[in-house]
Amino acid sequence: MKVAVYCGSSMGNDEVYAEAARALGKYFAEQNISLVYGGGKVGLMGVVADAVLDNGGEVIGVIPTHLQHKEIGHPGLTELIEVPDMHTRKAKMAELADAYVALPGGAGTMEEFLKSGPGRSLGSTVSPVRCIT
Repeated sequence: MKVAVYCGSSMGNDEVYAEAARALGKYFAEQNISLVYGGGKVGLMGVVADAVLDNGGEVIGVIPTHLQHKEIGHPGLTELIEVPDMHTRKAKMAELADAYVALPGGAGTMEEFLKSGPGRSLGSTVSPVRCIT
């Protein structure tokens, strides 16, 4: 199973966000769930990706060329897919993922999550949202 995680490229203002991202990444690796995410090495994106990798899991990043050239692409991923723009990134992440999770982030995180992930599930076989505690 592949799960797309949408989250901030910053750490936020409370360590609890990073702790949650680490816990989610560890859980994914333990459950053999592959992470699909925005491909960055910074902020909560980097934390969740590192946690999956540190625990032996698979991480697929999807990053627009302009962000990759700003040197924020994560260099240690299982796979890093470079795409021309944000629109293509959203489509590619939705294509790759079987389910979707949103962690704290800003307006961009919410926009990507709502347009790429759950909106695709209408009429599909995607499972309903499940909370993991």
